[in-house]
Amino acid sequence: MPPKVKKVVSVSLGSSARNHRAELELLGKCLLIERVGTDGNLRRAIELLKTYDGQVDVLSLGGVNIFLKAGAKRFALRDGLRLAAAVKRTPVVDGFGIKDTWERMMIDYLAKHFGWPRPGQTALICSALDRWGLTEALAAAGCRLIIGDAIFALGLAAPFSSLAAFSLVAGAVLPLFRHVPIRILYPTGKRQHNIRPKFSEFYQRADILAGDFHFLHRYLPPRLDGKTVISSTLTPVDREDLRCRGVRWLATSAPAINGRSFGANVWEAICVALLDKPLAEISPEMYPPLLKRAGIKPEVIRLN
Repeated sequence: MPPKVKKVVSVSLGSSARNHRAELELLGKCLLIERVGTDGNLRRAIELLKTYDGQVDVLSLGGVNIFLKAGAKRFALRDGLRLAAAVKRTPVVDGFGIKDTWERMMIDYLAKHFGWPRPGQTALICSALDRWGLTEALAAAGCRLIIGDAIFALGLAAPFSSLAAFSLVAGAVLPLFRHVPIRILYPTGKRQHNIRPKFSEFYQRADILAGDFHFLHRYLPPRLDGKTVISSTLTPVDREDLRCRGVRWLATSAPAINGRSFGANVWEAICVALLDKPLAEISPEMYPPLLKRAGIKPEVIRLN
């Protein structure tokens, strides 16, 4: 008998123009993966989640987090909780577990096999709250940090260079900001296609640009000669755009599938589908050894 197909669906607040569907086989299991964008429409996303609930094996949320992390503290986002609450039967994840484990380990892999990140380099991280593990790993690698949460979420030229200082400030303001609608803090829907060149001095100061691609894409300057980008959810058009801007290296946490690099939320959903256990019995620490057994490793492409 052929193996049962595991169905994974990512319901995203992002643009429907970036929808994608792919099939792959990992560890003897067939996976059907689909990303469905709702163009920033929270109500439509809730309707879709209710429709897929109980009909697929795992659901994931794109374009929004359930949790953000600052130091040892986690803060739940109002809109993320609303979306997750719409799902009653199917496991639902947001990528937090992959970001906090697999993406953290990715930096050691890159340093060992490619020689970067390395001490003395400057890394612009779009949002430490979104990718605390990646940010800590870049700091541990000896990088000088430009922590860009205020830049990319609030449009304020107020970066942090210290994780400790940022953690204190974030812990003080997040109890308020977690109630702000996600559309105000993050580019959703058609805004994901818009680039408004701004804050170019922070891009130019950095050797490495890291984090969520839609944040990174938001203010891309015309030239990024010699830069290294560490990101995900890139389409072939995105990769070509970075190449034309002069980016030298592009690293993603996992290989592209049918030309598309999926986000952390999809890879966490894939892990949950492969583990085939109740979500309460799964911990993020299970993901890295599982992905290694499946032969998954970061993908690094030289663009220029």
